[in-house]
Parts: sequence; structure tokens; C-alpha cells
Amino acid sequence: MTATDPDPTDTGSSDRPPVDPAFAPLLALLADPSVAPMSTLTPDEAREAFRNLRGVEGEPLPVRSATDRTVPGPAGDVPVRIVVPEVAELTGVLVWFHGGGWVIGDLDTAEATQRRLAVAAGCVVVSVDYRLAPEHPAPAGFDDCWAATTWAAEHLDELGLAPGAPVAVGGDSAGGNLAALVALRAGEVGPPLALQLLVYPTTDLTLASPSVEENGEGYFLTAETMRWFVACNLAGGLAADDPSVSPLFADDAALARAAPAHVQVAGYDPLRDEGRAYHQRLADAGVATVLVEHPTMIHGFWAMATLTEVSDQAIADAAAALRAGFGVGV
Repeated sequence: MTATDPDPTDTGSSDRPPVDPAFAPLLALLADPSVAPMSTLTPDEAREAFRNLRGVEGEPLPVRSATDRTVPGPAGDVPVRIVVPEVAELTGVLVWFHGGGWVIGDLDTAEATQRRLAVAAGCVVVSVDYRLAPEHPAPAGFDDCWAATTWAAEHLDELGLAPGAPVAVGGDSAGGNLAALVALRAGEVGPPLALQLLVYPTTDLTLASPSVEENGEGYFLTAETMRWFVACNLAGGLAADDPSVSPLFADDAALARAAPAHVQVAGYDPLRDEGRAYHQRLADAGVATVLVEHPTMIHGFWAMATLTEVSDQAIADAAAALRAGFGVGV
């Protein structure tokens, strides 16, 4: 550790609390010189390394059913996993897009979070195994997410829901990026969405926010890894500031048509500032949006329930927002 490297056990400053010490063992492990940075791996190697981190989320919660199927997509069938909680009456459906920089992640790595949301919100959760970059750069992932969202809205009966049941979209990190983009498209052409749940979302692929450098080394997600993720996703030639990949650059009219939002950010996350900025742009456009900050957390903390109780609280807050969006108890 050099004089400029952050110390994961004591990183507070005069204007923010230190990173939660519960993450110290994980951060120390990732700082080990023998652990290759993700940006130096092949996409397949990175995907396997990410799968090996699944244990920090804990055992998946029991549910009524978890069913794999496919839905029609623009380039063939899109795999999805449909989780139904054990509740007397379902509140709606959440279409969920996993994180992983558009490069890593799958239905299995997303399932524990998917089940936690389903149980806490009492809703069906449809998790989408969208195509990944660099083999399938943008807009391939978005196209699959859009196809799954429209399928869910048009097949509520197959999900055990009544006609007109509310539909929401959500995702973490790159999945939050895709959820925001889907919400923008839905605002233009439908279907109407009850909520967009954006968990430490990527909204600005130019990576120009101050937090990218402030939190860019030593806190799980690094600036170097983010640059690699973005390069993979943009391998098809789209510009980083294109609104079709960076929702922060959408125009005011498009933002104003988007669904209400619940945005969560982490204090020690390179993506913190762009999450804040997107919340503010939505608010300025007249969208009902709530920003929840977790000042001592790192990127990915939602999936680290065995390390911090804040993960459960964050899920509970998101579930409350979903239930309110679905009109439960209001």
C-alpha cells in the first residue's frame, strides 16, 4: 500500500464517514497482488471470477417457485428466470436486470437478490439473462431487456397476475443503466411503468464524475475496471455520451416522461456521483424521484448480505418503494 492508496480500514475524511470496516477482509483480499485485476482477464475469466463471489450474499430465500423459460427477443430467445414469492396476493411484477458492467453476471449470480426483492415486495420478479459484451455490444443488452419488459407487460396472466397489474423495472450497476434506458423508452412508447428501481446505476459512460477518481481504487469496483467495462459495451461504435447508452444525456422531454424513480447510491462507489446526478435530472424534469444514500457502503453491497446488515435495509427500502409504486397500502 502506497501513500496514495486508500486504507480500507480508515478512509474517512472531515466530510464523510469511513468505509464500513466489515468490508476490510474483502478489500484486503482484492488488494492482494496475486489477485489479477478484472480488467486484465478475458471476459470468460471475469465471468467465472464473478461467479466465485456469490457466497457473500448468503443462501437464497425460499419462494413459491423459480422457473426458467425464454421469451422472444430481437436476436432469438432471451432466457429469463421467474420468481414467485409465497404470498396470498401478488403486488405486481418487477423486471430485473443484473449488474456486471454489461460483461459479467447471469441468472444465477442475480438470483439471491431477485428472491430477496420478490419476498420483501410480494411481487413476481422476472430476471433477464440479456446478451453480454464484448461479444454483443450495446445496444444488444438493452434490446433484450426491452423485449423482456414488453413481454412481461403483455403476459401478466402467465405470471399469475390480473390484467392491468403494475409493472416496474430495476437493476443494479449496469443493470441500473439498462433499467433507466428501458424506463426512457417506455415513457415514449409504453407500457406504463410503476417505478424504475436504480441501484448504484451507471448513467454516464464518459466516466467524468468526480467520484470515479475519488473512489476509483481500493473499494471493490475500480475506475480501471469501469473503463474496461465501458470499452467492451461500446465495442460496436456508439459514443459514450449517446443517450441510447448514457441516460444522463437524455433530453428534458424524454426524462419528463419517465416513470417515478427510487435511486440508491453508495458513498465509496465510483458511480456515486452519476447516480446522484441522474436523480437530480429526473427531479428537475418533474419526475417523482427519491435518492437514498448509503455513505459507508461500497459498490455491490446489495449482494453482500453476509458482510453488512445495510444490505437488508437497502432491500427493505427498495421493497417499500416498489409496494408504494404498485399502489399497495396507499
